[in-house]
Amino acid sequence: MRTLLVAALISAFSLGGAMAHEPKKVDDNTPKPTNLAAIFGGSFNLTDHTGEPRSDADFKGQHLLIYFGYTHCPDICPLDLATVTDAMALLESDADKVQPLFITVDPARDTPEVLANYVPQFHPRLIGLTGSEHDIRGAAKAYRVHRSKLALKGAAPSDYLANHSSLTYLMDKDGGFITLFPHSTAPEKMAETISKYLKPAPS
Repeated sequence: MRTLLVAALISAFSLGGAMAHEPKKVDDNTPKPTNLAAIFGGSFNLTDHTGEPRSDADFKGQHLLIYFGYTHCPDICPLDLATVTDAMALLESDADKVQPLFITVDPARDTPEVLANYVPQFHPRLIGLTGSEHDIRGAAKAYRVHRSKLALKGAAPSDYLANHSSLTYLMDKDGGFITLFPHSTAPEKMAETISKYLKPAPS
């Protein structure tokens, strides 16, 4: 577990792996947070793929499996969402205790209507979330998600890629951070890890 978390944190702060441009440099003199639960997570007010307003408070009482991506993503996002889908299947009856969320990093194109056509391709309980640029920026900042536009040579301005850090976050029933999974995590490993946190705490 420690090895997985360290690898994920390196990916989160170096912005390596699934990025299409050079990693962002980190100032070694910057104080590093020591409480992981304080690094990732926070409140959000967004709109789901049915057009209904959703906030973090709506999901209290459930563990959350949160992924930030976008529907025009050619490869990384579909693969990571497929991993979430497979992990949920491996959890069997325990999957009812986990709510998967897909939060777009590209609100300009990912409207509720677009998300409504996209999320059913994965898990039937997957909820797609979008919102204003301001709201998405706030959610991304809370989860330390890097995102930026990458223009395609010779393409229309509306035809671009969205670079983003590709991590899946596991949050507890109160919205607190538990752990995260980097891109290429096997579904079996994800399900095994989630399952451990779903077990009742020893009395």
